[in-house]
Amino acid sequence: MARPAPRVGVLALQGDVREHVALLEALGADVSLVRTPAQLEAVDGLVLPGGESSVIDKLSRLFEVREPIVARIADGMPAFGTCAGLILLADRILDGLPTQLPFGGLDVDVRRNAFGSQVDSFEAELAVPALGEEPVRATFIRAPAVERVGDGVEVLAHVDGRVIAVEQGNLLGTAFHPEVNGELRFHRRFLATVERVGGA
Repeated sequence: MARPAPRVGVLALQGDVREHVALLEALGADVSLVRTPAQLEAVDGLVLPGGESSVIDKLSRLFEVREPIVARIADGMPAFGTCAGLILLADRILDGLPTQLPFGGLDVDVRRNAFGSQVDSFEAELAVPALGEEPVRATFIRAPAVERVGDGVEVLAHVDGRVIAVEQGNLLGTAFHPEVNGELRFHRRFLATVERVGGA
């Protein structure tokens, strides 16, 4: 009997939602958009897309989904954050707005816009040994960087000496956008975690 497709959601409050949905569906996931607590409850893992971290934070409160997300992450739900999503997964934002709060879960400190403004966006070939020998083509758009890594956090990649991909337990975060380049391996790694946790 075939295993059911992993049920994953993409937080659809703001940001590059469509690109994540396309990659996850290409990998065989059962994907839904998450804007409400009920929609969150129906998924086994959550992708936090790139966008404006402060706006996503504000909208998550408006849609009353922030506290349920925080609780699900604390309870072990797999989550994958890209760019703004990494900022939201961090336990501490070094330069957030005064009222901005992360969802937390990753024992890291993150700095927003660590590589500059929109005009400083760039692409890079990254060595990510955890994903194999083939380099990762990554797009950085007003990207954050991890400035402190806790004891339980595995660093997956660096660029210019800065930490830009991390994993801790069921949580995965990248400062860049693999979905922009059609890079499937991070999403595949996330789905493997969803399947492992769901089968536990």
